[in-house]
Amino acid sequence: MRHYRAVLTEGGPVHDSVLDAVGATALVRLRRIVPEGGAPVWVKTEWTNPGGSVKDRAALNMVLEAERSGALTPGATIVEGTSGNTGIGLAMVAAARGYRAVFVVPDRTTTEKVALLRAYGAEVVPTPGLVPREDPRHVQLLAARIVAETPGAWLADQYGNPANPDVHERTTGPEIWAQTGGRVTHLVAGAGTGGTISGTGRYLQRTGGVTVVAADPESSRYGGGDGSPYFVEAVGHYLHPHTETDTWPAVFDTSVPDRFERIGDGESLRTVRRLAREEGLLVGGSAGTAVAAALRVSAEAGPDALVVAVLPDSGRIYLSKYFDDGWLTTLGFLDSPGDARRVRDVVGAYRPGLFVTPSTSTVACLRTALAGAPAGTAVIPVVAARHTDATTWSAPDVIGTVAVTDLDALDPSAEVGAHAGPPPPAVGHGEDAAAARTRIGDGPAGAPVLMLVDGRATTTTTRAALDQA
Repeated sequence: MRHYRAVLTEGGPVHDSVLDAVGATALVRLRRIVPEGGAPVWVKTEWTNPGGSVKDRAALNMVLEAERSGALTPGATIVEGTSGNTGIGLAMVAAARGYRAVFVVPDRTTTEKVALLRAYGAEVVPTPGLVPREDPRHVQLLAARIVAETPGAWLADQYGNPANPDVHERTTGPEIWAQTGGRVTHLVAGAGTGGTISGTGRYLQRTGGVTVVAADPESSRYGGGDGSPYFVEAVGHYLHPHTETDTWPAVFDTSVPDRFERIGDGESLRTVRRLAREEGLLVGGSAGTAVAAALRVSAEAGPDALVVAVLPDSGRIYLSKYFDDGWLTTLGFLDSPGDARRVRDVVGAYRPGLFVTPSTSTVACLRTALAGAPAGTAVIPVVAARHTDATTWSAPDVIGTVAVTDLDALDPSAEVGAHAGPPPPAVGHGEDAAAARTRIGDGPAGAPVLMLVDGRATTTTTRAALDQA
């Protein structure tokens, strides 16, 4: 197979294939949200790649390198485990070059991404997203198994394939250097596989001594978080509490980032919405993480610096999440409109500091810990915890509840998690309290209801309390 290049005309480039349109994305300057007196911030518009994300670069390069090496032959099947964007890029390349494509996708992926994969003709294999690394249902393990069971299949392996960071060292980095006339002083990018920041950052550090800042979700392991779940897709590193070995992608060169900026989900998602409404840029959650970090860097660096942030994908594939007011409100990222009493008005003054028990705690330990529980504690949330000193918990971390009255009947040496009931319902702190009460439905009046602030459980209320709205 030959790979053709573009022909330039007065009207713009003319491509022999859609694949020739990958790369050479524009830089756009942010005009309205940059802090006064800060460095100018320019964004690399990677969502303008034909498949809609920065992953088009890696997808195309991985396929071309596999063809050159003979690992990928005509009529073969491309397989990958992906949260969406790499799969979409690979699906586009597969369609253009005549391959079958099969992608293992975690169930937390947006419906828009799954629909796009299928639109390109790819087969989608859903799997649970929150499982230990050693679980055979894990995205990467399941993809590897499919390859082993499929004659002629090739695993793209974005996490370990050197063609991933290589394409950014050869294209993305040089593009940014040329577009800024060598004036770029800071690169800000997220790390999912780590390919983009490793390759782009390596080139810019070598060429111009550029400071490389990794924008990372606050709980991601990359930047030093506890690895608990977060709501921004396609960036950072989640660590299941039962994973035995924390394995990072081989393509992530951790020596490249000079530092990390840890960004909470709330800051990321509110930045995403500001970009759409104040800059006219409809981008995804990881782009919000990158821009939020870039705005911090801008304020710190001052007007003589020049900051470039890589924005990986479009907001069009997140309309059902980051741009859906209902989704954001029920998770505590936004307030309901109107003047009705909100959940936090009903709950009253509170301080983060949810009393929980780790699932691995013994019944005996919990009985002892109850001495420090708030007065009147009847039901205790059970968390899949790594750090028992946390004050807030990601909603998926709360895996059940245990009633205090049940403890006396349990084996003192038993783990609490083995006797946990179902997880409690959750409401956003800014939800209309009456609407929230209706949404969670019937149940024991005094049973706990989690109150979420920016997607994390900070305290509890009850159905009975919400009935007072």
